[in-house]
Amino acid sequence: MARTIYYVVYHNNQWKIKLGEQHYGPYTTQALAIRSAIDAAHQSGPAHNAQVLVQGTNNQFRTEYTYGADPYPPRG
Repeated sequence: MARTIYYVVYHNNQWKIKLGEQHYGPYTTQALAIRSAIDAAHQSGPAHNAQVLVQGTNNQFRTEYTYGADPYPPRG
């Protein structure tokens, strides 16, 4: 099953959630954007795998939340 990934990004001096090609927000703080992304991932339902990734100041992403099957450790 495909995983839905919510990206919390700092874009144009605002915190936003990116899902596919859509941006949601803006949010006044990173914490509020993360909380909103986690809520959206949780509301997608138990039959869906979702993940929230947060963009750091180094432009790399860290996992904040995984709902459903955790992809770590990777199969292989």
